[in-house]
Amino acid sequence: MTIDFNKSLDGLVPAIIQDASTKNVLMLGYMNEEAFQKTKETQKVTFFSRSKKRLWTKGEESGNFLSLVAIKNDCDNDTLLISVNPIGPVCHTGSDTCWNEDNTASFGFLSELENIIKQRRTVSDGSSSYVASLFEKGINKIAQKVGEEAIETVIEAKDDNDELFLYESADLLFHYLILLQAKGFTLKDIEAELIKRNQ
Repeated sequence: MTIDFNKSLDGLVPAIIQDASTKNVLMLGYMNEEAFQKTKETQKVTFFSRSKKRLWTKGEESGNFLSLVAIKNDCDNDTLLISVNPIGPVCHTGSDTCWNEDNTASFGFLSELENIIKQRRTVSDGSSSYVASLFEKGINKIAQKVGEEAIETVIEAKDDNDELFLYESADLLFHYLILLQAKGFTLKDIEAELIKRNQ
């Protein structure tokens, strides 16, 4: 790996720290060549502190180390993307990230859809939605809907109409997310089970 530490006058390159599991950006630090070498040797992320003017291993005081997983260099060889397994909060404020965000996994729009389902389930203003009505009918009705959507998806899989197959697949996934919540689970629980099986 070739890193151009000479592009800046101070010999520092930005190091973007990313959680290896959640893919969330946790913080930004700076490394000189010595910090980079120490990071590789110790497998704990070490920066060059611009305020302290010395090497600084994240967690040396708090115990909240950043365990190295992988290092990538960008196309200009002057910015690092460092994947880590964080031990404890990353920010000195006690937050998971230096942007005061929770370091939780996100499944893109599916996570947003989970939140929409959760909100519509708990609406108490007298309005009703399809989601709320399903929850009111209970677990048996929700499970039945998942079964119906699964059968429709299988039928469309055997035909040649991709548009209908995707439509039914979306229906199946939507109702499955409702069933998960009805049982008290989320996509994160399913992910954890799949990770456990992969070990």
